[in-house]
Amino acid sequence: MLSQKTLLTREKINELKSELKRLISKDRVEVIQEIKDARNQGDLSENAEFDSAREKQGVIEDRIRELEDLLENSDILKKQSSNSLVSIGTTVEIKIGKSETTENFTIVTTYETDPFENKISNQSPLAIALMGSSKGDTVTVEAPKKYDVTVVNILI
Repeated sequence: MLSQKTLLTREKINELKSELKRLISKDRVEVIQEIKDARNQGDLSENAEFDSAREKQGVIEDRIRELEDLLENSDILKKQSSNSLVSIGTTVEIKIGKSETTENFTIVTTYETDPFENKISNQSPLAIALMGSSKGDTVTVEAPKKYDVTVVNILI
């Protein structure tokens, strides 16, 4: 059980609810049928289909419990109304070191991290360094090899 509320965007909560609904109404029903079909094949001690279906059922049930717990213990992340400070949910345009090129990153919660879409976890060293900074600030990222980044712009 989670000890504190997890912040998630409304979109992520809706995505998790859809996954939970699919797991309960479709995947669970299908695996129960697979178990029934495997049982009808006879001797369960050497029945690979039965073992496979039971293992699949365990994975589905674990994920259902995980999602139910997560949704029960989550709060909707409120979007920031101004772009004066970097916070969870904001997109920040930065320059790394002395580079003239900029990169955009959106700071999201751990459950929403997607490096292919430049969505970084609020617990990553870069996000931790950027949190609370404003346009024009230069911050040091505490990583194995420290580096500076400059906030070029904060987008909502």
